[in-house]
Amino acid sequence: MGWSLGSNDSSNIFGTAVASKMLRYRTAIILCSLFVIAGALLEGSRGLETINSLVSQTLHTAFIASVSAGITVTLMTVLKLPVSTSQAMVGAILGIGVLRGDVNFAGLRKVVISWIGTPIGAALIAIAAYFVLGRLLDALPLHIFLRDRILKYGLIGAGIYGSYALGANNVANVTGVYSQLGLINEFQAVLLGGASIAFGILTYSRNVMMTVGKRLVKLDPFSAFIAVLAEALTVHFYAKVGVPVSTSQAIIGAILGIGIWKGVQTINRKTLFNIVFGWVGTPCVALILSLLLLLLFP
Repeated sequence: MGWSLGSNDSSNIFGTAVASKMLRYRTAIILCSLFVIAGALLEGSRGLETINSLVSQTLHTAFIASVSAGITVTLMTVLKLPVSTSQAMVGAILGIGVLRGDVNFAGLRKVVISWIGTPIGAALIAIAAYFVLGRLLDALPLHIFLRDRILKYGLIGAGIYGSYALGANNVANVTGVYSQLGLINEFQAVLLGGASIAFGILTYSRNVMMTVGKRLVKLDPFSAFIAVLAEALTVHFYAKVGVPVSTSQAIIGAILGIGIWKGVQTINRKTLFNIVFGWVGTPCVALILSLLLLLLFP
């Protein structure tokens, strides 16, 4: 589960920087891996409580939920679609809850509202940041080479922040169910989860990274910086709240916000449709898989 999360969601952090050729792929995955672990260790515990509150788990159902979510995200990664690992895990947990008649709808409502708010919030932040920081950058008498250097280090800084936010917010999706059962303690949960996410980043993240970075909206370096910054701010906010949300939805929302500001014609609608299809399909596939596995192996 952690491997599939890292291989898919790292694209949301450094995909725009790599695609705009401001950062080498190898450098990006090393930085992302290190700061994902840091975010998981320092702030990852809050999301554990939310995931654990949705459905009471046994060792058997926790294993089925993780396998179902992991298979779903891996499938979407092979299809080169950036999807929500949070949605995959929640979908898998709900499949178990539906079969057992045990679902915390109050906790589910909180999660779903956050899912809706994530892309919208990221889009609004991106539009505001693009306007304010764009005006500020244009007002400064910068040589073109100095401007490029500032944008490069801005992208690196935003990517590091985004990696930290990813670890802090999404580690609960990986090991939250096992923490609930007491199989591992809180520190072990965030460490194991962060390390497995980092392993996915290092081994299988290039394909989805290119989908996010190139095929939805063609981004210049400044737009890439704004997109990652808006994504990081949005995901970190929800990490503070304690709700695991989708970095995929955050970065796509931010990119779309920039696309709307620059003109809707810059958006590749076919790629957007495929991504939205992946968002809708992810929790449904995970839910069906967990139902089937629980029926086959009760």
